[in-house]
Amino acid sequence: MSDNKPEKAEVQDLKQISSIWLVPVIAIAIGVWMLVQYAVSKGPEITLMLETAEGIEVGKTEVKALNVRVGVVTDVTLNDDYTAIIATAQIDKDAARMLKEDTLFWVVKPRIGKEGVSGLETLLSGAYIQLQPGVRKKEKLSFTVLEVPPVAPPDAKGLRLVLYHNEAGKLGVGDPVLYEGFTVGRVEKVTFDPENKKANYQLFIFEPYDSLIRKRTRFWLTSGVDLQMSAEGFNLKIGSIESLITGGVSFRVPKGNEPGELITKELSRFRLYNNLKQVKERFFDEYLEYVMLFDESVRGLNAGAPVEYRGIRIGTVRKVPLSLPSERDGFSNKQIPVLVRIELGRIYDHVDLDSLQQLKVNLEREFNVGLRATLKTGSLLTGALLVDTEVYPDEQMPVLTHYQDYDIFPTKAGGFAQIQKQVSSILTKINNLPVEDTLLSLNKSLDASQKTLLAAEKVAKELTVILAQKDTKAIPSEVRDSLQQIQQTLNGFSPDAVPYRNLEQALSRFEQVMTELQPVLRQLNEKPNSLIFSGEKAKDPIPARGAQ
Repeated sequence: MSDNKPEKAEVQDLKQISSIWLVPVIAIAIGVWMLVQYAVSKGPEITLMLETAEGIEVGKTEVKALNVRVGVVTDVTLNDDYTAIIATAQIDKDAARMLKEDTLFWVVKPRIGKEGVSGLETLLSGAYIQLQPGVRKKEKLSFTVLEVPPVAPPDAKGLRLVLYHNEAGKLGVGDPVLYEGFTVGRVEKVTFDPENKKANYQLFIFEPYDSLIRKRTRFWLTSGVDLQMSAEGFNLKIGSIESLITGGVSFRVPKGNEPGELITKELSRFRLYNNLKQVKERFFDEYLEYVMLFDESVRGLNAGAPVEYRGIRIGTVRKVPLSLPSERDGFSNKQIPVLVRIELGRIYDHVDLDSLQQLKVNLEREFNVGLRATLKTGSLLTGALLVDTEVYPDEQMPVLTHYQDYDIFPTKAGGFAQIQKQVSSILTKINNLPVEDTLLSLNKSLDASQKTLLAAEKVAKELTVILAQKDTKAIPSEVRDSLQQIQQTLNGFSPDAVPYRNLEQALSRFEQVMTELQPVLRQLNEKPNSLIFSGEKAKDPIPARGAQ
């Protein structure tokens, strides 16, 4: 009947994940893949130090290499002491290999400098940071941004040199380096060494001009216009247009000197001279010092004036005067000491110690045969003096041989002083003439001549009376003719005759001239040199106090 019982269903839990969950899983996977790709493709982050953040904007200022974007500035902050700007830049992975120890960065913006106008394209696009790849192996992630673009890349072919000078500001970055007026390099860097107190100027000489740098090469400053005024006159030199505007530095081996071996070492040091004249003078470092004692005025003789022998320079005036008069002698000692240098290199081609000693021996021998120094006018326009040497065989042996610690170079009065001495001697002789006695004798002669003329006039009148008598007329015609001739001759000495009047006028003028000459003769007696110099006595220059 109903023995059949109802069957009981079995319920089982089914575990099934909905397909909707695949969406977030895929999204997460994609995100992880993107993070991995970003981390793998992300380049290094570098730190840049700048003096100012002018033109730098976060997220906009790009880092470029060869005008290709290789990074972007991501952050700009001040450093801890607020003296500089720290910029962070994200560099692309492909550009990471450019970041070496010698990599250079600088800001490209509109710039007007010595090399011209540059960066005009940034007027619309904005400033950007230029990257110049390095060539060294060591990597680096912190850099200092240059103020101006570099003169040459690190891998440029050429030679880098360092010039040193006692003063800063002589050259600027970008100034030209000239050889015979042609630009062969540029000033690359300017620094100052506080320890040695010298300014250092780094140059880059482009290839192939680096082969011009030799051991005896000399560098000097080049200004656009070089005007020198000395005892030799005016010397005007004008450089290139670029040096006329910006200046620069020139170099070469001085003429007449061996160039020496080729310089190939990087950053070799050379001295920077102020001008070419100083370069030439440095080749005369071997010299003998002498003191010249001059009796005449040394106005117009300055330090640096040449010492010459028949127009050939053999030395240089070093100090005028060497010292002031001592308290013991005062101004009673009229000689003024002048320190000079006789430079060996101007006399002998080869300079060594033996040559210097030989020069001293030769000069002492020349002193004994009459070698003397005199002052001469070097320039009539400026009034500058120079020291000229010449051999005067009639001169006696010098008495003094030393002045303080220096040997004495014998001197002789020359030039205008010698003329003045001769004129004074002539005036002294004129002053010693017996002018007054001569005038008295002349007056007596004039009186005697006048008496003689009166007597002749009287004789002529008496002779006229005799000739008018009848007895005289009876004298033979020959005698009468002779008497008539005598009468005519005597009539020529009468007061109305022309010779008489001429003689009387000449004597009157001579007496007037001698009267007017008497004040002049008295002036010459009191001051013999008044014919050359004015009555007012010019004040002598007071020399600056020199070292004792």
